[in-house]
Formats: sequence, structure tokens, C-alpha cells
Amino acid sequence: MQALTLSITFLAFLATTTALRLWLASRQIRHVARHRGAVPVQFAERISQTAHRRAADYTIARSRLGMIDILLGAAVAVALTMLGGIAALLGLWQAWLPGHPFLQQIGLVMSVVALTSLINLPLDLWRQFRLETRFGFNRMTLRLYLADFARSTLLGLVIGVPLLAAVLALMDRAGSLWWIWAWLLWVAFNLALLVVYPLWIAPLFNRFDPLPDGPVRQRVEALLARCGFASNGLFVMDGSKRSAHGNAYFTGFGRGKRIVLFDTLLARLDVDEIEAVLAHELGHFRKRHILRRLALSFAASLAGLALLGYLSSQPWFFQGLGVTLDPLTSGSTSAVALLLFFVALPVFTFALQPVFTRLSRRDEFEADAWAAEQSSAARLGSALVKLYEDNAATLTPDPLHSAFYDSHPPAAQRIARLAAATRNEGRHELTGGAPA
Repeated sequence: MQALTLSITFLAFLATTTALRLWLASRQIRHVARHRGAVPVQFAERISQTAHRRAADYTIARSRLGMIDILLGAAVAVALTMLGGIAALLGLWQAWLPGHPFLQQIGLVMSVVALTSLINLPLDLWRQFRLETRFGFNRMTLRLYLADFARSTLLGLVIGVPLLAAVLALMDRAGSLWWIWAWLLWVAFNLALLVVYPLWIAPLFNRFDPLPDGPVRQRVEALLARCGFASNGLFVMDGSKRSAHGNAYFTGFGRGKRIVLFDTLLARLDVDEIEAVLAHELGHFRKRHILRRLALSFAASLAGLALLGYLSSQPWFFQGLGVTLDPLTSGSTSAVALLLFFVALPVFTFALQPVFTRLSRRDEFEADAWAAEQSSAARLGSALVKLYEDNAATLTPDPLHSAFYDSHPPAAQRIARLAAATRNEGRHELTGGAPA
């Protein structure tokens, strides 16, 4: 009875979630298309009609491709669970490696990951070489794409397989509280990755050159000194070899933090705007957003592993998601439980997404406000407008779709707050105070 209840509940949630996501995407398409003809008043002097229409068309094209992705994801979830995909793959590994249940488990997880990656490959290729090319963003060659794919696969094997083996070993041998040890391992792995990624992994995909001497470096170093921020270097990344999109980010941990600027960003923004954008990123550190997000992530992973610890010992969990337990599968239930859990979890947690979106938007507003104090609200506003235009980000998203998906506030809200801060800056200067 419990297995049947889970089956019905899973299918009902999957159908509801899929329908909701498709409805949100259709709302986004209709809303953006309806406002395609006119630039919002607050952007009319800075965004051309041509750029506004291009952003609308780009958003609509991405949303339509996303709808295909939603349907494909739902089909894969059903195929792996209720249609017996995981069970069938397990049977194949048991036939290939009889008497080696641990290797069967590793092979099962790897084959599911490989299969889903191959299923998603055509959409990814279309997105990169048709959609991104159509709107002038793609600068990646097929050769580079394949090289990236090969490097990512190799990294997944070198890093992912040992981690998977350790987790499965804990599930099999650490008793009923295995999930606590697995969580500690997961925390240690993520903290180590914060140190390892900028030093050894990111350089496998991009070139990172020290930011050359000049006005930009001088301004950034002055900002860091003013804010008391220690970094392990300022770098320029050759993002232009893959995409015309621009960005800047902080990476690393502790005193090993690095500041990375895309070369496309440096080509588009002036010195004042670059300083303002970096001040925003610094705001996330000063307001402890990074630590808070990391703590929230670790807390969520602990809760998830605790739930998995319970479910992995319940036969109805397996049966309700398409895997019948028998003596042959008894030695491989850990990998099966892991796969079933991560296939089913997004179906049941999608409704929580607006909560995390709201928290993220709050952080973005706080980082903007901090940047306005340390740099210039006006220059941050002008930088954001340029980035919206260059990245073809729609200025008129559907409010409900945005509430679910957009971790950053809508452009109109963000620019309005910065405009208010700019007016405050002007009043401060008129009354004789020092500029921010």
C-alpha cells in the first residue's frame, strides 16, 4: 500500500510540476512578446528599440527551448523510475559483473549519469551552436566544445568516482547513521573544492592572466584597500573565446580569494563602472552572503541525507519508484536508493524555489546598497544597464516566472533603487558631505 501511494504521489507531483513549469514558461513568452514593442520608460534613454527587441526575442527563444527541456526531463524521470530504467541498468551490470556488488553500484550510477548526459547533448548543442549563434553570443568552435566535453568527463571520473565510491562505502558499512559521515565527507569535499577549483580546475578551461597595470588595476586595488579586503590576485579570464557574455566574480576561500574579470567585461565597461560592479561583489562578502548561502546549502544537504538514510531502509521506497527488491538487488540497494532519491527530489521540492529566489534577491539588493556606499550608485546603475543590453536580458520579465526562477531582482526594480541612491548621493554632495 505504501509503495502504491508513493507511485501515485510521485506521478501526481511530476505531472503538476511539469505542467506548472510549462505554464510559467508560456507566461514568460506571452508577457515578453506583449512588451516587445516598447522600451520601458526608465530605460528609454539608454536602451535602443533594436536592443530591446533583440533581448525579447532571445528570451522567447530560450524559453521555448526550455519547454522542450522540461518535457524531456519529465520523460527521463518516468523512464528511469516507473518504466524500470534503473532496474534494467542494474540487471545489465549484475550480468556483466556477477559477484561484485560494489562495482555494480558504481557502474550503475556512472551509466545513469552518462545516459542522461547523452540524452541532453542534442539540446545543449542546439543551444550553443544555433540559439547562441543566432543572437551573436557564441564564439565557441565545435572543436573547443568537444575538448571541453572531454575535459569535463575526465574530471568527473577523476573527482566524482572516488567521491561516489566513498559515499557508497559509507552507506554499506557505516551503519544506520551513515548519512552523518557522508555529510561530513560532503562538507569537506566542498570546502576543499573552493580552494582547488581556482588554482587547478578553472585553468584547465580558461586562461587567467594577471590584470595589467593601469587605471583599472589602480582603481580596483584602491577599492580593496578601502574595504579592507585581502585577495590572492586580480585576473582577466579569456571568456571571449567561448561567449560574448560578460561577467566578473570572486572565487576561492579565505585569503586565497581571487578576483576574476571577463575580458568581455573590460572591453565594455569604463573604470568607474568596473569599480562599482566589483564593489557589488565585495558586498556579498561583507554582508556574509557567501557564508550564509554555504551554511544553508550544508543544512539542506544534511536534511536531505537524513531523509535518504530513512528511505534507503524502506522497501516501499524502492518498489514505489519502479525497483522491485529481490535477492539479486540486495547487494546494490545503496546506489539504487541514491539514484531514485536524486531523480525524485526535484519533483517534490520545486514549490520551494520561490523561497530561495526571494532570499537571493534580498542579498542582491543588500550588495547593491553596499556598493552604492563604497563606490557610486550611478555608475553601478549604468554598468548594469550595459550588461542587460550586452547579455540580451529582458527588461520585462513575467512577474510570476521571475519570482520562481530569477535569482536577481528584475531590472526595473534594481535600477529604481540605484536611482534613488543616486539622488541621495547628489543631495549629500550639495550639503557639503564627502561623496560615497
